[in-house]
Amino acid sequence: MKKASFRDKQLIIDILYDAFITETFPNSINFVIKQDHNRSKRLYSLMEYQYKMALRFGEIFMSDDEQSCILFIDPEKKKITFKTLIWNTILVMRCIGFKNVLKVIKREKILRANHPEFSFLHLWIMGTKSTYKGKGIGAKLLVEVLKYYGNIPIYLETTTTSNLRFYQKTGFEIVNETHILGYPLYFLLKPVN
Repeated sequence: MKKASFRDKQLIIDILYDAFITETFPNSINFVIKQDHNRSKRLYSLMEYQYKMALRFGEIFMSDDEQSCILFIDPEKKKITFKTLIWNTILVMRCIGFKNVLKVIKREKILRANHPEFSFLHLWIMGTKSTYKGKGIGAKLLVEVLKYYGNIPIYLETTTTSNLRFYQKTGFEIVNETHILGYPLYFLLKPVN
């Protein structure tokens, strides 16, 4: 495991893009991205945004073989700045689309309402290149990162039952669930031992 830096931007974006480009079923990524003939470009823009936000307000980890990554946000550090306003504007124009802004704001409100009321780290997104999925690279990285953070509570959301089982195997517990957005959304927490 290694921490990513600004020099790893393209590598991180490529890992996340490759991990999610073929996932066209209803999930959080596809809920946010305007679904049209530019989906590929929109997905790339979303992954670029997530990289920037995690680098600015959290940490990014990659597997030693650089095939998997995990992005964290520290909610206590996350702030609205001039730079993030620009990033959000670009995200709306390149990814979400103006017509979808209200539904994405509603989604964000639902997510925030389910955040723990104590300090935690938000596992924002995790991805493994498609040709390496199912080989244990992502699981190994997650275990290493959880060990690195020790007794810090870690929170995440996921939409698929396969991801749900994956996170539960590493000690995450479901704290809530909703289908209000038209797809399952599971809220999980890795409690402190």
